[in-house]
Amino acid sequence: MTPESLAAFVIAVSFAAGLNVYATVLTLGLLARLHWVALPSGLDAVGHTWVLAAAAALFAVEFFADKIPAFDLVWNAAHTFVRLPVAALLAYGATTHLPPEMHLLATVLGTAIATAAHGSKIVARAAVTPSPEPISNIALSSAEDVAAVGLTWTATHHPYVGAGVASGLMVACVFAGWLGFRFIQRGWQRLRGSRSLEARR
Repeated sequence: MTPESLAAFVIAVSFAAGLNVYATVLTLGLLARLHWVALPSGLDAVGHTWVLAAAAALFAVEFFADKIPAFDLVWNAAHTFVRLPVAALLAYGATTHLPPEMHLLATVLGTAIATAAHGSKIVARAAVTPSPEPISNIALSSAEDVAAVGLTWTATHHPYVGAGVASGLMVACVFAGWLGFRFIQRGWQRLRGSRSLEARR
């Protein structure tokens, strides 16, 4: 990969990891293990059997856990300590051959992009969870799973396209996150207002 295509690869993979880190690692590992793509040498570990087995098992758990209303909030909050470090490691591993300053920049960039995706995901879930039906959570989680796998595949075959899609999704996620935050804020204000009215009565 050229430095430019490598940067595009890091952008797409980091965003995917922020959505579903296990799907991202599993997809990268399978593509490398089946020799469908040549990953940067620093990512050789993702093709190891134990990494594939662990990623597959954890992806199976997340596939169901992430679709349970309310529990998905706890699950995603806890995964702040998984998705961001793993995204940093993926960006770090992908750029080991670059000069130290570029290597550090790529790692920081990967972490920041994963943080944006992960944070937007949490805000979106918080906005959807109060809905009485579970379909919204299931649909949102399924879309995230598909996006993570699709972005990872695109990053390995068409990195510039993957980076473009990830950038567009990032803008959309930030906007959706802002709307979700406003929705939650208004909900809390209404709840506090109704409680104060009841207290006056």
